[in-house]
Order: sequence, then C-alpha cells, then structure tokens
Amino acid sequence: MKSLYLYEEILLLALRDEEGTFSNGFVEYAVAGAILAELLLKKHVHIAADRNHLIDHDNPPPTGDPIIDECQEKITSAKRRAALTNWIPRLARIPNLRKKVAQQLCDRGIVKCDEDKIMFLFPRTIYPEIDPKPEREIMKRLKKAIYEEDKPVKPRTVALISLAYGTQLLRHNLGEKEVRKHRKRIEGIIAGEATGAAARDVLDVCDSATSVTSLIPALIAGSVK
Repeated sequence: MKSLYLYEEILLLALRDEEGTFSNGFVEYAVAGAILAELLLKKHVHIAADRNHLIDHDNPPPTGDPIIDECQEKITSAKRRAALTNWIPRLARIPNLRKKVAQQLCDRGIVKCDEDKIMFLFPRTIYPEIDPKPEREIMKRLKKAIYEEDKPVKPRTVALISLAYGTQLLRHNLGEKEVRKHRKRIEGIIAGEATGAAARDVLDVCDSATSVTSLIPALIAGSVK
C-alpha cells in the first residue's frame, strides 16, 4: 500500500476504530495543520523569516494528491500572502474536507463509509475501521519515537507527533497517563532535539510544523466564542 500522507494519518488517529466517529470535534483544523506540514516537508511552501510568519512559495508544481493540490492552489493563487494564523482556518473551511479525507481512506480500504443514527433519529455518516494494520503501523512508529529515548526521530514523525500532541490526538491514542509520563521526551521531539544530525533546513521544517500546531488550540478556542 502507498504510504499515507500526514493528513490521512491524522484523520485515522482521530477516528474511533469500531464506532467510526471522530474523537475531536475540530478535526478539520488538525487536517489543515497536517496539510501545511506536508507542504513544508515537501518544500512546496516555506515560512518567511518575519514576525508575521507569512507563507511564501515559488509556484510549486502539483503534488498529484487532489486534497494537497487543492490546498496548494488556494495558497499559490491568493492575491496576498497570509500568515499561518490565516491559512489554517482557511484550509479547515474547505467544503467537506473531513469527508474528502475519509473517502480517501475508504478508497484505500482502511475504513468503510456507513450510516447510523444518533438517538435513533438523526442520521450521520460514520467510518469504522476495516483494516487495522495502517493505524497499528502509525502507533508503532509513534511509540518507538517516544519510548526509545536514545534514538533519532525522522522529520515526518516529528511533524506527526507535533500535530497529534497539539490537537490532543496523542492523548486519545496513547492515554493521558502515558503522555504525562513521557512529556519531556515528547516536547524534546517537538523542539527538534531528537533529529540527530539532520540538516538545518530539515530542523526548520520541523520548527515550522510545530508552529502550525501551536496555533490550533487558540484558533479552535476563538471559533467557539
């Protein structure tokens, strides 16, 4: 199976395996952050070295992924540059973003699309897991990075841990007790302390992904006022 994109991994972590419902009511923000992190890792966009953290680009080519390319097109076609604080909610508001990502997971045969009713009255779409292997691999990777404290962590895993931690998905999947127990290691990974001899630009990408994540709780709080 083709490797999952960061935003697909994030959505999979957000789904309750058997129920097929979402553990986080603001999944779109997590997905938007993951898409931005993916574009940063691919070096299709970068964050300008200014106090506003404006997103810059050099008219990158399409990635071949419809969801990433839709987001990239929004960024590259914008009349004015915008900051991270602007792009996360803009991308999160893409119509049916959550369903589009879930459908890709359906197409991969990882989850299935189904229907049930809340209180036997209100219909809703659910996505119960039918192939647990991809999520098991994700969790294996996360646990290895967090528990093996003497090992370097790859930039993509740094970004995933950063996003999962910042959106409470790490607590949902590992448990509050485990996250508290390994908090120092997790925060060290997010700070780029576990990337070994990675080049400076790779560390910059990790820093950028962390910056994306750190904004999500504040944006969510602002959206519910």
